[in-house]
Amino acid sequence: MSSISVPQTMRAWQVTKLGEPAEALALVDAAVPKPGPGEVLVRVGAVAANFPDVLLARGEYQVKPELPFTPGVECSGTIVELGEGVTEFTAGQRIVAYSIGLLAEYAVVPANAIQPIPEALDDVRASGLTIAYQTAWFALHRRAQLQTGEWLLVHAAAGGVGAAAVQLGVAAGARVIGVVGSEAKAQVAREAGAEHVIVRGGDVVAEVKRITEGHGADVVFDPVGGDSFVAATRSIAFEGRIVVIGFASGTIPELAMNRPLIKNYGVLGLYWGLYQERAPHLVAEAHARLVSLFESGAIAPTVDHTVAFENAPDALTALATGTTVGRVVIEVTK
Repeated sequence: MSSISVPQTMRAWQVTKLGEPAEALALVDAAVPKPGPGEVLVRVGAVAANFPDVLLARGEYQVKPELPFTPGVECSGTIVELGEGVTEFTAGQRIVAYSIGLLAEYAVVPANAIQPIPEALDDVRASGLTIAYQTAWFALHRRAQLQTGEWLLVHAAAGGVGAAAVQLGVAAGARVIGVVGSEAKAQVAREAGAEHVIVRGGDVVAEVKRITEGHGADVVFDPVGGDSFVAATRSIAFEGRIVVIGFASGTIPELAMNRPLIKNYGVLGLYWGLYQERAPHLVAEAHARLVSLFESGAIAPTVDHTVAFENAPDALTALATGTTVGRVVIEVTK
């Protein structure tokens, strides 16, 4: 079966003008798109809100679609129609997808940007399995080559990608130190598996050195930038690796290159979308490992709260405040 019955029209959220999500987004009626060669049509089940969605609404993301456009970069759902040449999937199959334009009831996605999911993984949790966990996986295993017994320092350890990094670090046998913004978030990091948790506002560098008995962090996972990156350079161990994920603080730090030289540490960048573009087979391999870890109970997507499709801008607004923990998920269909 190559397709199942779909309506001719759907509801979709569109950015009609640039700005904060509450002002930029409008709910519209639109035609259900048709998949072209190498594409599939997905009935969207749930969309995980991501900070790139906020940046897309503001016009600050590295990709700048023409107005109006549909945001949403990560979802779970069910394939309802296959485009020409797609043979590795079937209609009715449950999947997760990564592509701009998913905040709608139906979306067309390239076949190489979707992955199958097990029935045990519901749409809400599945929607957050791609970007956060893939980013953490590639950062820790592909870039930093994290080893069993090493000290892993995770900044923003209660956020979506941070909590994923904590869980994956524990699953890899690392000793994990989480850094969070408040005592309320500390419990989330502990539940994710962090052995030690540091609340920002204190001396992060001194605490890392105390906890590790002067050794320092072998690997630092930094999606924050700014002062967090500075702290990473001061608490990194000999032959340590700092993986730069992003700049949620809004500040892109600068680094005097004599410091990595005299302390023998490396600074590594990680933009997961480039793997999706240039090496999708590695993404598929990582997805298989992540599903296996989920099925074994080693990882479990953390969901802060869900919102109805009609209230999608509320999810992006909540994400932009920085007060959420884990993922905020928009339920599209139930």
